[in-house]
Amino acid sequence: MIDQTRLLKALMDVIDEGIHVVDESGVTVLYNHQAGLNDGLTPEEVVGRHLLDVFPSLTPATSTLLKVLATGQPIPAHEQTFTNYKGQRVTTVNSTLPIFHEGRLVGAIEVSRDVTRVRELSERVVGLQAELLGRRGGRSAGASGARYTMDDLVGEHPLMAAVKEKALKAACSDSPVLVCGETGTGKELLVHAIHAASSRRRRPLVAQNCAALPEGLLESLLFGTARGSFTGAEDRPGLFELADGGTLYLDEINSMQPDLQTKLLRVLQDGRIRRVGETVERQVDVRVIASTNEDPAAAVAAGRLRRDLYYRINVVTLELPPLRERRSDIPLLVEHFLAKHSARLGVEPRPLSPEVERLFLTHTWPGNVRELEHALEAALQLASGPVITVADLPAHLQRLAAEEPVQHPDGWSLHEGTTVPRSQGGRSHVHRGDGHTLRRRLAYLERAAVEKALEEAGWNLSRAARILGLPRQTLQYRMKVLGLKRPEHMPHP
Repeated sequence: MIDQTRLLKALMDVIDEGIHVVDESGVTVLYNHQAGLNDGLTPEEVVGRHLLDVFPSLTPATSTLLKVLATGQPIPAHEQTFTNYKGQRVTTVNSTLPIFHEGRLVGAIEVSRDVTRVRELSERVVGLQAELLGRRGGRSAGASGARYTMDDLVGEHPLMAAVKEKALKAACSDSPVLVCGETGTGKELLVHAIHAASSRRRRPLVAQNCAALPEGLLESLLFGTARGSFTGAEDRPGLFELADGGTLYLDEINSMQPDLQTKLLRVLQDGRIRRVGETVERQVDVRVIASTNEDPAAAVAAGRLRRDLYYRINVVTLELPPLRERRSDIPLLVEHFLAKHSARLGVEPRPLSPEVERLFLTHTWPGNVRELEHALEAALQLASGPVITVADLPAHLQRLAAEEPVQHPDGWSLHEGTTVPRSQGGRSHVHRGDGHTLRRRLAYLERAAVEKALEEAGWNLSRAARILGLPRQTLQYRMKVLGLKRPEHMPHP
């Protein structure tokens, strides 16, 4: 018969998380190998000893295990920094749960992972940022941290034109901005462009991804630390202080823990921050721009974004459209990225083969502009012929191209020889090697789509716009660009 105790111990020693179990008095009864690696100890040094004997820097008020024993309430995903009895400093992220038996609290279990190295590296980054900004000479000097301007936002589609126009207006104020958009649509580029166009452009632009760090570490990075606030803590400014006079960009703000969102809201309201472990408040002048890769209303409904914080940061909301909704910009983006990466890689610019052009026009681009750029960058390095072929593209695009015939999102087949209707009543063919540029091919497809919708709607613009999924004003704009006019024999609806 299997020895269940030995089986449990064997299982505990092969999992990647640290497991630490104490009884109701705080004495360790189970401590696996990974927990020992996290804490710089061995199970033999911990099991059978009281928690505070092994970790003397902790107290009943700071130990998550002891707090759970005192309250009977779980503590999820909490960062804890402490020293073991050997003097080694450790930082872990713990989830701690009470253990009940027949309704009585009999102990607590903690699942942990080591983030000591992450904290050390993050604090080093903050220290280097502070040193770098200090060298620039304080508030009166300093170059912008922006790497992009509005000119880097490539696109002429009405949706992009509206975003750029609104962003330029937002740059003239200090109000918070919320940037929304799918992954790869260019949210960070837009944030840099807003900062570069603002009156703060000569002050720092500091960015932080809120999903990359646990709550405790993110808090100390944002607000700074005071000496002694936790073991090994030094007096160090946070990102708010480093961005003073400039812009702080908080990416994936919907990943920030609710308690930290509350502290961020207070800063947005009164412009004052308090370092971790300090009672003194400091005034900062920081413009906050936040971004999310999901619908912010959905994040609020799901509890990932506090409603009060949402209402405070969405003073100006900029929504970047996915690439599939602005296909007319694909030729411009292709030209831009081919020129950019050809120069960087030191290779001759290569045009796209007709097959690649056709593929680029039909692909839905789930990775958006970033996916397009990476595909072209890879192709330039792999291409050996005079043009970029399907064989030069990433594997997932090669697989897509192998699916014949390729279907346009509006339902038209775009494989070789397919005909595209024209307003003159004739037919226009898209053939391999016919010399059309990618931009002209896309114009053919767009014109055909608009004409088809107009004919189905009897040239009623509102009805045609609904068929195309466009605002009526956008349809009118595209008709003007394409030179489409109501036929003289067609009566007004």
